[in-house]
Amino acid sequence: MANQGAKKRKEENKKHMTMLLRLIVASNVIYVLVRMIIFHSTFTWKHWIGLLVTSVAYIVPYLQLANMAKPTFSDDGELLDGGYDMTTGGVCGYLHDVIYITCFVQLMSIISGKFWWTYLVIPAFGAYKVSGLLKGTFLGGSEGAVEDEKSRKKREKMEKKASRGKFIKTRNR
Repeated sequence: MANQGAKKRKEENKKHMTMLLRLIVASNVIYVLVRMIIFHSTFTWKHWIGLLVTSVAYIVPYLQLANMAKPTFSDDGELLDGGYDMTTGGVCGYLHDVIYITCFVQLMSIISGKFWWTYLVIPAFGAYKVSGLLKGTFLGGSEGAVEDEKSRKKREKMEKKASRGKFIKTRNR
């Protein structure tokens, strides 16, 4: 009963990683069946490269997520930690996004090769995040930012409200 939270997280992570693996395998099977077998006459070397790129784009984030989800055991085999919570954002969320975008690109590239351009979302978002980080680091962040009239009034109103005493409404019977 002492490690119920860790056991629950371990099981949740196992189910989640199984679901991701099934998604990856299903996407690859659909791509291979449709693109290589049904549309075999239009399958070129570019499609082999695309299959290789999507395979790498699946493997790298999946292995990172699997490493994060791995539970920690003590020397005597007792469960210490159930692994990282896969439902949180941050890096875990970004790795999930890469897998989902890869799945979308792989399946939609069966219809048209122009869907490969969707992969540009990943480096564009990364550049956006890095630029925000650099702007905050080198330019001093939002400390010296000019506040517009609307946000100033809203801030003042919230400060005034916070400084007032709180009244507790009670019901008299």
